Formats: sequence, C-alpha cells, structure tokens
Amino acid sequence: MTITIKKCTLDDLLKLQEISCETFNETFKHQNSPENMNAYLERAFNLKQLEKELSNSSSQFFFVYCNHEVAGYLKVNTNDAQSEEMGDESLEIERIYIKNNFQKHGLGKYLLNQAIEIALECNKKKIWLGVWERNENAIAFYEKMGFVQTGAHSFYMGDEEQIDFIMTKTLN
Repeated sequence: MTITIKKCTLDDLLKLQEISCETFNETFKHQNSPENMNAYLERAFNLKQLEKELSNSSSQFFFVYCNHEVAGYLKVNTNDAQSEEMGDESLEIERIYIKNNFQKHGLGKYLLNQAIEIALECNKKKIWLGVWERNENAIAFYEKMGFVQTGAHSFYMGDEEQIDFIMTKTLN
C-alpha cells in the first residue's frame, strides 16, 4: 500500500468539493435528516465557500492518496482562520475525513501526524479539533492519539443544533 500526501491548490477545487461531500455524507447521513444534510452540504461545500477557504493563507488542505487514489483529506487552520478563539499558539484540525472503503488502514493517523508536523513547524504549542459528541469512533481515536476533552461548542447541521466536543493535545 502506497500512501502519499499532497497539498491542495485552487486547481483541486472540484476534487475537494467531491471528496468533502462524499466523506461527510458517508460519515453522518445515517444520523441526520436528509434536509439537514443537504442544507449543510450546500452551505459548507459550495464552490464559492471552498474557494474562499483554499485562498485563506491561514488554512491548508491536503489530500491523502492510497495507491494513487484520493482516500481522504485534511484541513488545518491557524490564526484567525480557527473556528474558535484558541490563540496564536494553537492549530485547529477543522476536517479530517477518510472514505469508508479506506478506513482502518492508518490513513487518519497519517493525516493527524501531518497536522502535528505543521503545528510544530509553526511553533504551535497545542493542536485542537471539534468532534460530534455522538461520533464515538472518532472520539476513541483522538483519545488514543493523546487528545483530551477541554470544552464543547455548538455545531449546526441545517437547522439542528448539535454539540461538538473540543479535544486538545499539548505538543512537546
């Protein structure tokens, strides 16, 4: 199994939209109404929104490839691109998604390690993320990787308010 990572550019916009919708849908469609899913997908992953995020110098997207096929992606934020006020010493993992048929192959850990490398290169002291309180597999994964719950915030799926746990890892 060959694993590679590639930083996304504006040329990757359509591919980013496709994998964003596909992985979000795979992960959450069975726990949310079709109306709320569609509303979220249209708001978060429309081309104008993704182009704005890709153009922000404080955000970075990466594709992970498994045997030359896009298997997932990562989005990290620093500075004012973070979705919560966490300070200049923090890096946020806003999105880390792996296609269902590529899960359980270590790709999530690979992307998480990429985010930690970026944080260390940027002299960040903490790395954090929000994870839906009902996403037990992801919570268990992050705990195994050294994250602890440090708070919570609201996340809107369409018109439904949901709670994301904020999980943080202090870097050495």
